[in-house]
Amino acid sequence: MSRIVHVNGSFLPEESARLSIFDRGLLFADAVYEVTAVIDGGLVDFDAHQRRLRRSLGELGIAFDPDAWDLLGVHRELVQRNDLQEGLVYLQISRGAADRDFVQPTGAEPSVILFTQSLPLLDAPAAARGLRVITRPDLRWHRRDIKTTQLLYPSMMKSAAVEMGVDDVWMVENGDITEGSSSNAHIITVDGQLITRPLSHDILHGITRAAVLDYAAEAGIEVVERPFSVAEARSAREAFATSATAFVTPVVEIDGGPVGDGVPGPGTDRIRALYIERSRERLQF
Repeated sequence: MSRIVHVNGSFLPEESARLSIFDRGLLFADAVYEVTAVIDGGLVDFDAHQRRLRRSLGELGIAFDPDAWDLLGVHRELVQRNDLQEGLVYLQISRGAADRDFVQPTGAEPSVILFTQSLPLLDAPAAARGLRVITRPDLRWHRRDIKTTQLLYPSMMKSAAVEMGVDDVWMVENGDITEGSSSNAHIITVDGQLITRPLSHDILHGITRAAVLDYAAEAGIEVVERPFSVAEARSAREAFATSATAFVTPVVEIDGGPVGDGVPGPGTDRIRALYIERSRERLQF
């Protein structure tokens, strides 16, 4: 069966969805997006995703008013119409359609698309076996805090990693790890500290990252926000990645060498379980 998607105010079968060839999201990646996880048929951290959406829209100056759209209602209806129990809802807002010009148009009507995707999140295979990653230079633009659709370089690097027989890439700048292709990076030191890079223009302000740090601190885990090097990551007791759909996923190998014992560790497993437990308590239906 075809999925029902949402395009500019209308729900319709995916094969009927259309956008202008002049849409600036297509021509310039002049668009922002959010991905909200769905478990047990409910939305995870929806309000936090909407706060970040507003920030991204403001940073790019896209004139879109989320309050006028009832985006929560649209998400709920898509989940219901597609009978989605586990997976994601993708939302993208571009500046809209206009003749191709490097100067951003004034008065363009933003384009809004949403769709669902069914995925195993709670019992994802990567959570059980762990991720193997390689490191590569971080050559992205320097406003990584804005969640734009400008994702070509991360896509190239992840594709290269998969071609090499591993799972993902952790990107490196000035000797320190920034983040993964679509996730934030964290390590647990031999003395039990959870280390993660502080917020700045250098990394995405991850919604899952923020929740995990809060839950970890509540559970008595010491959280330290500072840069960490590739060498530190390789010698850490454990490492893991966080994202909206990966939740908390262990990293067991970096550049061919094991992290810790080379298997998912108890600290990461505990944090993942805690995140899922708390998320289930706060689902929006």
